Amino acid sequence: MLLSEFDYELPPKLIAQVPTPERHHSRLLVLDRKTGAMDHGHFYDLPDMIQDGDSLVINETKVLPARLLGQKVSGGKVEILLLGRRERETTAQAEENSRVGEWECLIKNSGKLRCPARVILEEDLEAELVEKNPDGSWLLSLKGKGNLEHTLRRIGYPPLPPYIRRNGNRETRALDLERYQTVYARHEGAIAAPTAGLHFTSELLSLIKKKGVPVFPVTLHVGRGTFVPVKEEVIEKHRLEPETFEVPPETATGLNRIRQSGGAVIAVGTTVTRALESVVDEQGTLRPQQGRTDLFIRPGHRFRSIDGLITNFHLPRSTLLMLVAAFAGRELIRSAYEEAIKRNYRFYSYGDAMLIR
Repeated sequence: MLLSEFDYELPPKLIAQVPTPERHHSRLLVLDRKTGAMDHGHFYDLPDMIQDGDSLVINETKVLPARLLGQKVSGGKVEILLLGRRERETTAQAEENSRVGEWECLIKNSGKLRCPARVILEEDLEAELVEKNPDGSWLLSLKGKGNLEHTLRRIGYPPLPPYIRRNGNRETRALDLERYQTVYARHEGAIAAPTAGLHFTSELLSLIKKKGVPVFPVTLHVGRGTFVPVKEEVIEKHRLEPETFEVPPETATGLNRIRQSGGAVIAVGTTVTRALESVVDEQGTLRPQQGRTDLFIRPGHRFRSIDGLITNFHLPRSTLLMLVAAFAGRELIRSAYEEAIKRNYRFYSYGDAMLIR
């Protein structure tokens, strides 16, 4: 298939810049895959749309405060996005109560960078660019007094996507640290939120469980591979970077039982879908597993693990849009997006949601 088949025009005013005042007050478009019918409600209506005997699957990944702001010794501003860590500590540094962490990262700055280059961050944290990798990322060494991870949590900003135009805004940092994170986040390691889960509150989850709908966890740490632009015009040539995931035994066992009894498995987000589809066999049986997955789901994929999908509205030409189109059908998703635009739904990470059954 061609990349151009997943394009659409979105008025900039519909790109959500802030979350709704209450998580569960976002709008919800309900799409029937069989009939093409579309209904409109709010996320707080979700308990009425899930049947007793169905199940939800959530992604418990936790977003790192991975965006750092600093200055080169020469004075130029530098923005750092931490991608993943490699850490070490020498005996001498331990005696000084210092920690050194090596990270893969992306760098944004106004001029050219050459190795080695020093960047001064808050709280006397110092970064040194060690080398540039072939894929355009950098290897960065961080050094500071005290506990490095605690320092990063204090000075780091949430890694908001670039279409939210306030990266590094101190006034909204606390808001974004709370709201660009699901209420059930447990396992730190993502550099982007699993945004379909941002609409849930603890109270809403309790209502769903009281209805007899079990909620099962998986973990998939969202990395940059999910968001790297697709540059191949023939999408089958695109390759996703592997991301770390886990489907625990209790989740695999519980979901197998649900499907055997005729209940529906509803994935909360594309990350959950990729994790489950990475461990399901030809007969539809899920196997517990942890590891890394580079599964690229696109039209033509045969879904074996899920019956429903809760998802946000995704960027054009993205692998996320391709996954949703694979689940519901490209033309039906095109019609749903056109309907959402006509009704002024809010798009992308802080935007509204869709339930596809």
